[in-house]
Amino acid sequence: MLKEFKDFIMTGNVIDFAVAVILAGAVGLVVNGFVADIIMPVVGHFAGGIDFANLKYVLTAATGTEGAEGYVAENAVRWGAWINTIVNLLIVGFVMFLIVKSYNKAKPPVVEAPAGPTAEELLAEIRDSLKK
Repeated sequence: MLKEFKDFIMTGNVIDFAVAVILAGAVGLVVNGFVADIIMPVVGHFAGGIDFANLKYVLTAATGTEGAEGYVAENAVRWGAWINTIVNLLIVGFVMFLIVKSYNKAKPPVVEAPAGPTAEELLAEIRDSLKK
């Protein structure tokens, strides 16, 4: 069983998958940083200086002092953070589109094998050779 597990782990597919997962995590961090630190400040600037991450609808305001006894945290719908997430999704989708598009351009074209004779043509050849 240990040998089977070793054979499974050492196959190319598992290693390729592990590399892809690690790279996806790194690309995700880069894209999240790009959205949070570059795109959203620009969007906020053109939207009148709004920081979307802080936009929320407060359901219950916080009461008391944080860390003190009887403190109740704020309960809010953070819809601005949700907008940030949607922008992040759109950017990640666009980046993935560009990566797949460039990958498809870089791949060598698939050369199809020449089409052989159809079944009818083969049967006609057999018939003709039998007549001879």
